[in-house]
Amino acid sequence: MFLRKFLDLGKKAVFLHLLAGCTNLKTSAAQGKEEIAPSPFKDYGLRELAQKKLHHGKERFINPFSTKEHGNMLRVLHWKMFSENKFKSHYDEEKVIPVSIDWEPIRDHGSLSVTFVKHASVMIKDQDQYILVDPIFSEIFRFIKDFTPLDFDLEEIPRPDHVLISHGHYDHLDTRSLSSLSGDTHVVSPLGYEDVFADVKMTNRTQLDWFSTFEDGRREITLLPCDHWTMRNPIEGPNTSLWGSYLLKTASGPTIYVSADTAYFDRFREIGEEYSIDLAIINLGAYEPRWFMAGSHINPRETVQAFKELGASRLMIVHWGTFRLGDEPVHFPPLDIKREMEKEGLSDRLVYLEHGETLFL
Repeated sequence: MFLRKFLDLGKKAVFLHLLAGCTNLKTSAAQGKEEIAPSPFKDYGLRELAQKKLHHGKERFINPFSTKEHGNMLRVLHWKMFSENKFKSHYDEEKVIPVSIDWEPIRDHGSLSVTFVKHASVMIKDQDQYILVDPIFSEIFRFIKDFTPLDFDLEEIPRPDHVLISHGHYDHLDTRSLSSLSGDTHVVSPLGYEDVFADVKMTNRTQLDWFSTFEDGRREITLLPCDHWTMRNPIEGPNTSLWGSYLLKTASGPTIYVSADTAYFDRFREIGEEYSIDLAIINLGAYEPRWFMAGSHINPRETVQAFKELGASRLMIVHWGTFRLGDEPVHFPPLDIKREMEKEGLSDRLVYLEHGETLFL
């Protein structure tokens, strides 16, 4: 029994090693302190930084918004084996909630809708086209519990015209979910990931660098910078491909910002000054403990700050409820963000969707 638990812990550590982690271990006394690393390229504007390709290294991409290095296995093991978890007493409150979606009202809606599928997967219907973000349709690993299993046949899902991939971490770029889609589905992704899409035989691809845009004549999809990283193979190491957020100017009119995974960084205001954002969809989950997660994932207080700096009309959160990838229970993010928005007097601008629910715009 002990050996089995130890092996499961080792497997989970390897998986989490591909999600978050920095090189510098902190003492237990410093673990509760949240730090925001200064940007090493703070004198450059966001678009200027991208135009000069300061995020391009010789063999890897560079995160210009942080000095932290990611992908340290020892740090993951320290977290899982020796770090105090103050949330364990709440784990028995977590519930498995199967996800059902009635697609007919979505098909019948002629304008814009946003459906929260599960984890960070969102289906955006823009008039006659469907845009699917970071599709995850099932568990990603046996030892990571899926709290929101889909309770419908995948064939019921409207065929997406475009699939947006934000980065390569396994809870966002899932080959099994991609394989369930038609091989000629158009995929928009950051630069790289050739081997992944070759494996699933998806060759209809548009690769974007930061501030590059795909246009189809009626809508624009722009890849924006964010403070994150990517890795699929610990031997190959991090950041051999790019990562990013998305800005979608819809044919229906509203503009949607999809943060994808990101730490808080000091450039949300620049994005808000350049774009008029109607709905900000921010990934909120796997944010505890802060000593480990702050360099990769934004927390509720920071999410409200980012929302204000973006100047968005409304806020919606995803990346919660499906997999417990941080210490906080899967149902905590919506409770925490509700509390933080209330503190700022912004409750009326928070859009709360359960998995499987749809916002009609």
